[in-house]
This record gives sequence, structure tokens and C-alpha cells, in this order.
Amino acid sequence: MTEKYTALYDQHKLAGASFTDFGGWQMPLKYSSELAEHHAVRKAAGLFDLSHMGEVWVTGPDAAAFLDYALAGKLSAVAVGKAKYSLICQEDGGIIDDLISYRRGEEKYLVVPNAGNAPVVAAELLERAANFDVTIDDVSAQTSLIAVQGPKAEEILLTLVPAEQHSLVTELKYYAAVEVEIQGKQLLLARTGYTGEDGFEIYVPNEDAAALWEALLETGTGQGLIPAGLASRDSLRLEAGMPLYGNELSREGNPYAAGLGPVVSLAKESDFIGKTALAELKAAGAGSTTGRKLVGLKGLGRRAGRSHYPVLKDGNVVGEVTSGQPSPTLGYPIAMAYVDVEHAEPGTALDIDLRGKAEPFEVVALPFYKREK
Repeated sequence: MTEKYTALYDQHKLAGASFTDFGGWQMPLKYSSELAEHHAVRKAAGLFDLSHMGEVWVTGPDAAAFLDYALAGKLSAVAVGKAKYSLICQEDGGIIDDLISYRRGEEKYLVVPNAGNAPVVAAELLERAANFDVTIDDVSAQTSLIAVQGPKAEEILLTLVPAEQHSLVTELKYYAAVEVEIQGKQLLLARTGYTGEDGFEIYVPNEDAAALWEALLETGTGQGLIPAGLASRDSLRLEAGMPLYGNELSREGNPYAAGLGPVVSLAKESDFIGKTALAELKAAGAGSTTGRKLVGLKGLGRRAGRSHYPVLKDGNVVGEVTSGQPSPTLGYPIAMAYVDVEHAEPGTALDIDLRGKAEPFEVVALPFYKREK
């Protein structure tokens, strides 16, 4: 596979980033200390390059009806200017990807799939569009995505937005988006993120990405803003109880086991791909009375579980860790895991098999961390 580089690769190299492969992209893992980057996001702000994510425009008279058919959620109910978290599923209910869709007009949506899945989702949308009057335009290769996350994010962003547009930023609600002027360009600004903090994601043409990155760093440094890599992004999203595709979500899993049942709209009038299978899974009690369920696990000791480690009850395997590490914010090990539903109640004592040694954990409600409003 040919390595892919974002338009900000040179900025990351100059900042001394360590790189890692993620979905075929060379992405910054960390710049100096992943712990420092994690704490910066919780206490001030972090700057993330998310340009490996996909961007697919869906436009045309049937855009809303098409997305109702292609995705598990009811996208036709989303107001213009708002966004919705949804899933694109297989016929058998398996999850191809989780994604965010922004409604930018009555007949215009921006669908944002995950990095490794972006080409697959774009192709899947194109195939599913055959009987609809829509245009599918994959602009992932021309688009960069920069995120500012943390309690100082709004304050930092306002320094780059004209005074007459400040209210567009300050009044922007969570899971909503608006066009604002930054450095003389009209850019799409979304109040979304993957860290559990307040923050923004900015969609910018590749040719303008480096200038925006540098401007944000310059204006934000005095507020504690630092660049942050994928290592801190992972620890932040885990504390916030947010699933990662390939860990908590997969084609082999289903929305009900993953705790994403509310994302599935079985009540919408139209048919959608996976509807029959998902209705059957729900009726059978998937994730509630049968099978396994995604839960949070709080470590009672000091050692952390990692992905694929077995979860035990009285020495018997009852589940498997999907993500786990020490929590920098909370000071104890945390993990997400699929466990048999009979052991999924908060307060249940379980163990994680740490290479032959049983380490005590307790089932807790997700998320592990919630920011103060």
C-alpha cells in the first residue's frame, strides 16, 4: 500500500512529530509527550490534524431520501445547519462505518466517514445511489480537516474570526455547523469532536491548511494550545467512552451490542439497507438479553488491560477488551470490552487476564469522563 500524507505533513515534521501508520496515512502519533498533549486538551486546548478523514458531498433532489435509505438514521429529519451521528450498515446489520453527516441545505449533505473506511464508504454510497436523483462527490483528496479541542477552543478560534461573526461561533450548538470567515476564506466550522471536550472541526482546502494550522498555533500558544497526535486522541476518546472503528465497531458486530441502538431508526417510513436484520436483532434482544454488550471497565489495581485481552468471571472467559489503557485524567486503568450480557450490569466484579494474571476490574457506566459544562 502506498503511504499517504496529509497537506500538513511538513508542519508535523518541523514540530518533531513521531509518525505512525493509520489507515494507510502517515499521521503524527505524538510531538513530545502524549501525556502533556492529553492534559493540554483537558485543561486548555489541543490542535489535531484529521485530514485523513473522508468528505463526501451528497446533493440533489433525493439527497434526504437517499441518506434515509443508505444509512441507519433518519437524516431527512436533520435541520439545515445541524449534524447527526449515524451508521452505514450491511444487509446483515454489520457496521461498515460510523460517520457524521452535516445538512448544509435542503438538498445538500456532507458525509464524513473514518479514515480507513473513507474509500469504502464513498464507493458504497455511489452504489446505493443507483435509483436516486443524487450526485455523490468524494472530495476527501482535496480537503483537510483541522480540529481545536479543549476548554479554550472557542476563545482561540474567536481571535481568527471577524468580530461581526463572533456570534456565529459563540452561539453555535454541539453537532451543528456554520460557514465563517477565517484568514479571508469562507470555511465550514463544526462544533463536533472526539475528545469529550468542547471544540471545533474546520474543513479547509488542502492549499490553505498549512496557513490555518500556523495561525491557530500562533494565536493559541498563549492560551496553552499545543499540537496533539493520535496517541492523545485515543486516550481522550476512550475516557469519553467514544467507540473507535476497528476496536469497538466492526462488520462482525452490530449497533445494539455496541450500545448504539438509539442511532438506528427502525421507525422511519422508508426501507434502509440492514433494516430487516437490525429489526430481528433488536427483537431477539441483542445487547440487552442475549449475546455480548459493550461496557466500561474501571481498574481496581494499577495494571491496564489492552485490546483483545480476555475478560474473566470466576476464571471463565466472559468477554474481550476492545480498548484499554491507564486514564491520564482519572488516575486509574480504564477499558471498554464486550462481555456476556449477564455480566454487564454496572457494579459487576470482573477480571482482565493480563498475560496469565487476573487483574480486578468493575463494570461502570460509560463515559468514564464528562466535562463540566
